[in-house]
Amino acid sequence: MYSENWTQVTEFVLIGFPGSWSLQIILSLGLLVTYVVTILGNLLIIVLSCTDHRLQTQMYFFLRNLSLLELGWVSVVVPKMLVCIITRDYYISFAGCIMQSYLYFLLGTTDFFILAVMSLDRYLAICRPLHYETLMNRPVCVRLVMASWIAGFLWVLSPTILMASLPFCGPNVIDHFFCDSWPLMRLSCGDTQLLEFVAFILSTAALLGSLGLTAVSYVCIFATVLRAPTAKERRKAFSTCASHLTVVVIAYGSSIFLYIRTSETQSMVLKKGASALACIITPLLNPFIFSLRNNKVKQALGDAIRWHRSKGARRL
Repeated sequence: MYSENWTQVTEFVLIGFPGSWSLQIILSLGLLVTYVVTILGNLLIIVLSCTDHRLQTQMYFFLRNLSLLELGWVSVVVPKMLVCIITRDYYISFAGCIMQSYLYFLLGTTDFFILAVMSLDRYLAICRPLHYETLMNRPVCVRLVMASWIAGFLWVLSPTILMASLPFCGPNVIDHFFCDSWPLMRLSCGDTQLLEFVAFILSTAALLGSLGLTAVSYVCIFATVLRAPTAKERRKAFSTCASHLTVVVIAYGSSIFLYIRTSETQSMVLKKGASALACIITPLLNPFIFSLRNNKVKQALGDAIRWHRSKGARRL
């Protein structure tokens, strides 16, 4: 319990990754390069999927929205980290911290729902090919994406309201590089049992529910693919799912490690590493995974490069 004379904390201090100033400079340069490559890579996926006629399908519509989510997710965390390191000002306001936490979990939760929708799309394309265009037409795709965003918005709203209403009397030092929920709860001088229970139930339901749909979809996909008459057809079917499945393994693996396991059993270094993998490395890898493992994306990218080269040559 806290005293009646307590003073509400108005700002927090983000520790980030402690180290010497030279190490911080190296870290900031690495973060800057990672952020720029992530932005350019995901923007490239969005532009290609919007402009190339071969990518005007349901699968790439979902991929475009996934890239948009990744842009937002990495932008919620990395720019603030860079500002903290470069200016050596590690403070973040209470409202800014709550907003960063809300946006992080909003975009992350929506990301899982989009991944689940993409697995459903692959299931219908491979297991129900004759009914695919009817079941997964453009209006249905739009509604599924909108439902994912609305569900993500509502899913994290109540925990955020509970978090914002907690008393914070000090200390105000967050042992993390952004305002994650569990280090914030540890700083509260009030009763966090309700928030911990609600957060655990909702995070477990979002993660395991969307992962369950993805797992069931891929079990059906693999069963259908293994019945394909030729090895060529099996390879083609597997290749269309390989990129998505790779992203699923990375995204769910790091998030389940963070938010489903008991937090006391994990060191802060492991938690920060898993957080960095989830919200920094995964958005960086996604464009490369989808472009390197997807022939249509590689062809579209190659055609775009050749077109720009020929256009430049004509100007000369």
